[in-house]
Amino acid sequence: MFYLLGLLTVFSALLSVSSRNIFRSAIYLLFSLIGIAGLYFWLDYQFIAAVQIVVYVGGIAVLIIFSIFLTQQSGEKLPPVPGGRILFSALAAAAGIALVLSLMIRYGFASVAEKSSPTAAQIGEKMLDLNGYALPFELVSMLLLAAMIGCIVIALKKTETK
Repeated sequence: MFYLLGLLTVFSALLSVSSRNIFRSAIYLLFSLIGIAGLYFWLDYQFIAAVQIVVYVGGIAVLIIFSIFLTQQSGEKLPPVPGGRILFSALAAAAGIALVLSLMIRYGFASVAEKSSPTAAQIGEKMLDLNGYALPFELVSMLLLAAMIGCIVIALKKTETK
């Protein structure tokens, strides 16, 4: 099951970044996010999987699809990617894979004696703790807000030039 969900996630992510149709890219992103939620379910983290589905699949992906329809660019194809970007992207991906492999070789995988599933109360306490995840959570929300504003600005500039 892990390999099927991993294959769905990676294949959908590759299709999302390589498709020239922006609406299809958003749909492939949706499937990739569903694959990640499936991995969370498979790891027995139901709360995190539910948050993944509600926030990312239900919120972000739907927001992206609606913004595509609102800008009236759903049927247009994206311009072809220049060769330099493809080369840089391949080099960045190879560097990321090399980093992950070097960390796997260096540290390996530690086996866990007992499996513990965090409860919603434990996650809430960790989020609100001073040394917890409140700051990264807020930074990610600000990043998503900046990305939405950037998308709106880009969409408005394209519609004004027509």
